[in-house]
Amino acid sequence: MAEKTVPEIKEEKNIVKREVTRHPEYFATPLVDIYETENTLTLLADLPGVDKNGLRISVEDGLLTIEGKVTAHPQENILLQEFEPINFFRQFELSESVTQEKISAELKYGVLTLRLPKAEAAKPRQIEVTVS
Repeated sequence: MAEKTVPEIKEEKNIVKREVTRHPEYFATPLVDIYETENTLTLLADLPGVDKNGLRISVEDGLLTIEGKVTAHPQENILLQEFEPINFFRQFELSESVTQEKISAELKYGVLTLRLPKAEAAKPRQIEVTVS
């Protein structure tokens, strides 16, 4: 089956160009919020049940990939099983406005926080006016 593609994310500064998800039967798309400050983009991704060992974050050729795997509970002595572990996958294409080498990540209570620092050229600056 074909991969699911979601249209471009419309960001004012176009720092996050687009995102892609894998086959919906095998991966859930984590919900995200993206906040922008003068120096940083902050991406919050909801990854319930994912721990540090099941999380993989990478940047390659300008493509930010988030993969999370939920560990299955032991199958012994189960009387009723309604919970089914699910994997998460989401990708974002980053523009040159992000300093990719300085991206940081923190996972707390099932929420992944990625901080994407802006490149100097993308930061707003004041231009001094001289009078002659």
